[in-house]
Amino acid sequence: MYGYVRDAWKNPDKTVVKKLLWERMQVWRREGSVVRVDHPTRIDRARTLGFRAKQGIIVARVRIRRGGRRKSRYIRGRRTRRMGMARQTPGKSLQRIAEERAARRFVNMEVLNSYWVGQDGRQKWFEVILVDGHHPAIKNDSILGWVSQSNQRGRAERGKTSAGLKGRGMQKRGKGTEKTRPSIRSNANKGK
Repeated sequence: MYGYVRDAWKNPDKTVVKKLLWERMQVWRREGSVVRVDHPTRIDRARTLGFRAKQGIIVARVRIRRGGRRKSRYIRGRRTRRMGMARQTPGKSLQRIAEERAARRFVNMEVLNSYWVGQDGRQKWFEVILVDGHHPAIKNDSILGWVSQSNQRGRAERGKTSAGLKGRGMQKRGKGTEKTRPSIRSNANKGK
């Protein structure tokens, strides 16, 4: 069954998912920016990223505004091209921003992972899997017990999730990645 769900979500525009998303997004637009959901929208993706239907694990849908950032016009003698008004992009991906917002809403939980569930012209929606590291069901779990460790606090804010590692350039090793480890900032301060 998961294989069929995965195939349907590979090309949402060419499958029955397109109509489902069209109907769902009309409801999602009226909801808040961070909403807890009962079941994952993409069960195959959620299971791949560590979701289990057990106590101590929840899923939240997060809405993020698409596009570049807005910057106020500099009121001095410069032409707009040199002001940096256009193409002000955030330093993090929208997925990372979504994870951080979910972590801020559910303060007792840690972000495990997240995945894309839809977008329109103005917004993107991600579902974020959150785990309560202090819950006995999680502490005693042989697979998810590592989330309870103290070094996992603030995973989303420190770029420890999949989206965070990708944004920090940690998915590659070897030539060309000399300045990504231990971190970009620590390498920048090495010569000082």
